[in-house]
Amino acid sequence: MTGRPWVHLRPRFGKAGSSTFTRVHDSPTAAVKFGWLSPVIGNQWSDHQPIVMYQERHILPTALAHFDSLWIADHFYGFDAKTDPFLEAWTTLTWLAAKFPDVLLCHHVLGQGYRQPALTAKMAATLQTLSGGRFILGIGAGWREDEYRAYGYDFPKPSVRFAQLEEVIHICRAMWTQDLPSFSGRYFTITEASAPPLPHPIPPICIGASGEQIGLPMVGRLADMWNGFMRKEADWIRKRDIVRASAERAGRHPHDIEISMTLERPLPETDAASAEIREQLEHLAGLGVSHFVMDFGHPQSTEPVLRFVEQVINPMRADHSR
Repeated sequence: MTGRPWVHLRPRFGKAGSSTFTRVHDSPTAAVKFGWLSPVIGNQWSDHQPIVMYQERHILPTALAHFDSLWIADHFYGFDAKTDPFLEAWTTLTWLAAKFPDVLLCHHVLGQGYRQPALTAKMAATLQTLSGGRFILGIGAGWREDEYRAYGYDFPKPSVRFAQLEEVIHICRAMWTQDLPSFSGRYFTITEASAPPLPHPIPPICIGASGEQIGLPMVGRLADMWNGFMRKEADWIRKRDIVRASAERAGRHPHDIEISMTLERPLPETDAASAEIREQLEHLAGLGVSHFVMDFGHPQSTEPVLRFVEQVINPMRADHSR
């Protein structure tokens, strides 16, 4: 990322609860990461209880002992029914950050229009500090128009939303690195917007985007990580190449941008199913994906979780560390 190995800070506690912070460098041979997407929605399959609340008690203690990152979606209400419960993303991720101190933390992804940019920057800096440097700012231009309208937010055309996103990113990085940052853009302004304590290191920024005209070129210019999904392989490869070409035009090394991909599928119930998933992920790794964000829905037990760990994660990590 950004020309240097990913570094994060973990707390090391001393006397009387005081803490210092120890730098932790990912091994340069740690070529693949695995993320766990925990649904904050409740629906008929979860007795209308937010799934993350069940997972926090019964699934995540096992899963997050083996996964690298935890991801939480940013919406306000359900998709099947507006009355389905849907927990707010920042509050939920902060709650989980305190419970699971050894994983990276990312939203999947924040809608930039849901929160004023200076507040987003301050919240990110705070969570980065409290979590010991484990936070990744996952953010996008926003897409769910009905949700924007319902909550009283403006929903401008895509070109404007992406222009706003670019200003949000500039504001965040200024507020994370400067004592008295000011910024005057077309859409947002800050004036000596101090946000102490400055986070160290600054959070990497993961942009969720798929648009080939605006979004993906922005990823290449500005992002530390890209989060996408694949419908057709040829289309995804074209999108990946747009990101890399944009990075080169911006004077960046294309491989400084970590590529994450979200995959929605059930956990394997058999050895054959594990082998099939592993084959798929190995193929994606060959295309440049290094961070697999797994959406397994609502698993009821840890048995298939451990099967995935033992038959997919562990052998892939071994293969990619040679």
